[in-house]
Amino acid sequence: MKTPTQTHAIDFDSAKLQRLGFGQPSVLARRPTTVAQLRQQLSMHLQTSLEPERILGLFFREIQRLVPLDALQYRHEASDLRLEFGHRGHHSVSYALSHEGEHLGELVFRRNQRLQEEELSQLESLLATLLYPMRNALLYRAATRSALLDPLTETGNRIAMDQTLQREIDMARRHLTPLSLLMLDIDHFKVINDTHGHTAGDSVLRAVAQAIKNQLRNVDMVFRFGGEEFLILLSNTGRDAAAMVGERLRQATQAQDYWADGERIELTVSLGCSTLLAAESAESLLRRADSALYVAKREGRNRLAMAG
Repeated sequence: MKTPTQTHAIDFDSAKLQRLGFGQPSVLARRPTTVAQLRQQLSMHLQTSLEPERILGLFFREIQRLVPLDALQYRHEASDLRLEFGHRGHHSVSYALSHEGEHLGELVFRRNQRLQEEELSQLESLLATLLYPMRNALLYRAATRSALLDPLTETGNRIAMDQTLQREIDMARRHLTPLSLLMLDIDHFKVINDTHGHTAGDSVLRAVAQAIKNQLRNVDMVFRFGGEEFLILLSNTGRDAAAMVGERLRQATQAQDYWADGERIELTVSLGCSTLLAAESAESLLRRADSALYVAKREGRNRLAMAG
């Protein structure tokens, strides 16, 4: 019997897949009662989605026809993906999934009773059905995330911003929670490019983006809005709290060290803040933040202005 926290590494190559029964004919049952029948149904059904949560949710539900479980946890650090189904149990067994050296994540099965050897063998056989669906889902997730990222600053791009902003507005209205925007612009950025070159300017943009991210919660989101402008989306954050975040960002970006050709670059930022009004559109929310930013610049820069 394996210990409750024992970790296993599963490397599914073609030979192992054949040994587990892939490629061999089996009889499909309406409700599978054997490992082979369930494995064949899973191998078909799991490949109908590219969403990791849907794939693993279906897998967790179906394998309990053979092996009762209390919870399934999945983690893939490279994709920043963590999923959990069910309720945690006292005993666990984990599997590191890989294929031809490619890490596909870690699965942890939990339940209150210790898993028996036969049950572990059944789980290991059924894990084979996750190989290609999860690999395809992770590739699709990586491609999608790449398409929504600004390659220079690794913040969200305008496409991601448009999608996320409308979704957050809808959620704020549904749950009756506040939502605020900060629009941040690097003061006199053109001077940096003209004096030190665009390579130095790119380095400053990356450093400013990192300084912003370092000050935010996990639920906050930052997007590159334009050349030297960033938009920060603050969920469940009202006007006063957003003003505090904006001031913290202003100080953090100013305190950062920026260098070019051995010379320290003095840098400040200006910010405009708007908070979602009742029945307000995304365009209006953005326009008010932009107008507040214009006020901050007109009044001398290196400051935060609040939309009326």
